[in-house]
Amino acid sequence: MPADLTRVKPYGDTMDDGAVQLSFTLPVPPGDEAREAARQLCLKMGLDAPSVVEMADLGAGFTFFVVYGKCRHTVDYAAIKIPKQQHRVMTFEEVNAAIKEHLRRKIVVVAACTGSDAHTVGIDAIVNMKGYAGEYGLERYPEMVAYNLGSQVPNADLLAKAVSHGADAVLVSQVVTQKNVHLENLTALIELAEAEGLRDKMLFICGGPRISHELAIELGYDAGFGPGTLPNHVASFIVNELIRRQEAGK
Repeated sequence: MPADLTRVKPYGDTMDDGAVQLSFTLPVPPGDEAREAARQLCLKMGLDAPSVVEMADLGAGFTFFVVYGKCRHTVDYAAIKIPKQQHRVMTFEEVNAAIKEHLRRKIVVVAACTGSDAHTVGIDAIVNMKGYAGEYGLERYPEMVAYNLGSQVPNADLLAKAVSHGADAVLVSQVVTQKNVHLENLTALIELAEAEGLRDKMLFICGGPRISHELAIELGYDAGFGPGTLPNHVASFIVNELIRRQEAGK
């Protein structure tokens, strides 16, 4: 029997049983009181019949829990509408061919990890020549000129470099997400670009482990890329969007 997409709930052993597994840490030492605290907390979260199946001492007065329970709530999956990128993902060869045929000039991309973020693994995977998972990075594309500015680049410096290089696209990687610092930094970059009259002069794209296309649009970016993104995904968006804007401006 197919699921009712207007009333979707978690599935464990049988349809609609609501079975879920939850893990969390409490700032209390392990013991019977801690176990009961975890159980009561899950009841307040709306889980029925919570069962603490694992309790581990993390030291310094902290305890980790794994809890099984049953969720009573449902969601209307059929009513969910998420903004999605509509462009076609192209291969390395197709991207370069499209640039030569439609744009007839090299595309300039400036990329960096901004603010306090020192984790370059994401931006390196997209930009550096060796690329990631068998896909060449943007530096390898003959029809692109890519600048990787590295880590902890102030937003003002990133925009200054983008202007001096005549960038078509600005790529921002945000890996550090504690206390939502990535949201603050990404918002600050767009606000600065708008204040300097640069927002509509180049594409702004962000990426990271907690970035989605929907979130990026909400923050004022043209696109967002999360885990599993490959260099040709980003390259395809840049080229398709530049072509679309060029055609729209004719």
